[in-house]
Amino acid sequence: MKKRIMALLASLVLAAVSVTGCGAGTDSKAAGAGELNLFVWTEYLPDSVVEKFQKETGIKVNVSTYSSNEDMLAKVKSETAGAYDVLNPSDYMVAQLISQDMLRELDFEKLPNFSHIGESYKNPAYDPGNKYSVPYMGGAGAIVVNMAKVDIEIDSYADLFDPALEGQLVVLDDFRAVIGMTSKALGYDLNETDPAKLAEVSDKLQELKKNVVLYDSDSPKSALISGDCSAGMIWSAEVAMAMEEVPSIEVVYPEEGPYLFFDNWVVTKESPNYENALKWIDFVMDPENMAMILEEFPYLCANVDAIEIMGDEYSNNKAKNPPADAISSGSYVENLDSSVLDIYSEMWTKLKE
Repeated sequence: MKKRIMALLASLVLAAVSVTGCGAGTDSKAAGAGELNLFVWTEYLPDSVVEKFQKETGIKVNVSTYSSNEDMLAKVKSETAGAYDVLNPSDYMVAQLISQDMLRELDFEKLPNFSHIGESYKNPAYDPGNKYSVPYMGGAGAIVVNMAKVDIEIDSYADLFDPALEGQLVVLDDFRAVIGMTSKALGYDLNETDPAKLAEVSDKLQELKKNVVLYDSDSPKSALISGDCSAGMIWSAEVAMAMEEVPSIEVVYPEEGPYLFFDNWVVTKESPNYENALKWIDFVMDPENMAMILEEFPYLCANVDAIEIMGDEYSNNKAKNPPADAISSGSYVENLDSSVLDIYSEMWTKLKE
């Protein structure tokens, strides 16, 4: 009897150890999954997608947001090394981050979903061979017009300077976009560097000043939906979302050719969670996950299989999916010398005084 009791006790102890071991294994796995620190544009990443990633991987995701590439760069430089794992920079800023040795090369063996990226989006000039970046979403600095409130015809950036629009515009809180738009309105380059021409651009900006009610890169659609503004130059997808709320709102791609941008995923050189960063980037490139993002934030997308999932409603919507002629006529921001950027900064400060 004593031996039977001892055997029973031993089996109970083993069972308890087994249960505890399973629990410890689960906790260890969760702890081992670690964290991931994302630094992304505002209103660009649905909470539902982040939650899905956390549920599937056990990785805790911390999301911080920014409103401009320059703000992002300044913040990353001011933080301690490794504060952020994944950034979401636009085209020209990718090149700048590379030139400043701030990015880590990507291991494409761990990014099988890169196969869903359209060929036209691969091997960009700002990152040949996609050594450091994977394309995410993009679009244009499109003109938005509430046809029920605007009496003049608007076909170009130049039309936004019309005195008839005094006190009616919302424009991006982005100095490269607004100064570039103004330069194009004068027939100059989006990335103009000639001091004499920039002096003209500076004077032209003062005409725009009277028309602008709001500078907003976070959610410029809000002022249009509320009726506080009736026209402007904002992100094309923001126009799409405003159109869904107010039927009289329309998108216009300027005759001069629009300001274009394309945002990317990159990993910081000092990232303490490199493997988790790669898991995130690959997760977002999965067509079903990318389609979830497009449902909430309908920008121009590099993922051709996600576009297939979205169907005609997305593909045929000019605000969500800018037409080929608008893209071909547009211009991307380029890196400029610091001396030129100083002039741009002075113009921007003067405009917003």
